[in-house]
Amino acid sequence: MLQNKKGKIIAVCSAPKKGMIKHEIGEGTLIEGIGLEGDAHAGFMHRQVSLISMEDIRTMMAKLPNLVPGSFAENLTTEGFDLGQLKIGDRLKVGETLLEVSQIGKECHSHCEVFKQTGECIMPKKRKFTKVIKGGKVRSGDTIEFA
Repeated sequence: MLQNKKGKIIAVCSAPKKGMIKHEIGEGTLIEGIGLEGDAHAGFMHRQVSLISMEDIRTMMAKLPNLVPGSFAENLTTEGFDLGQLKIGDRLKVGETLLEVSQIGKECHSHCEVFKQTGECIMPKKRKFTKVIKGGKVRSGDTIEFA
């Protein structure tokens, strides 16, 4: 049974080019079927918007204290919502948008800087990818919950 607990978005992150750490932008526009406007990963098949939790980032901060939202190239950093309970096909209401979980995790092919410094990567299990079903504004402080 899925929990009905609400969480919040603590960061909206974007980068103009692939391979860059994303930076917090405060708010952005999610475009239906595309992703975060202006982000290098927008339009990438079913991986339009990525999410990771601040709780998972904090776990990695024990080994690498300078990590911040966006360090794992996620678009939305969440807090207080158990991303681990998500299954493919689950729908999430985030601000005025609607997202559908499309992929759980992503293989770390090139061993990112975090892996090189800590010997581990959380992306294969912790990162979630979604498709934008209904676009709109998303902001830091918005609620994330099951739709």
